Amino acid sequence: MQDLLDILCCPETHQPFQLADAQLIADLNAKIKAGQIKNRDGKVVTEPIESGLVRQDRKYLYAVRNNIPLLLINEAIPL
Repeated sequence: MQDLLDILCCPETHQPFQLADAQLIADLNAKIKAGQIKNRDGKVVTEPIESGLVRQDRKYLYAVRNNIPLLLINEAIPL
């Protein structure tokens, strides 16, 4: 995964990513289960995330599902 992190960047700001820690993923998944998380497009996130890429400024997380980073700006989750 580190090799991938070395070449990926935020599609909006081009900032580098960090891999989200387990606690952040657990917290987000609890809020997703409760229907409390919306993406940047304002849609409620309904699927739990297995991992995530956090933008350097820590404002947004891009979900990773099935080992594929979802780097769509409107799908980013505000932190």
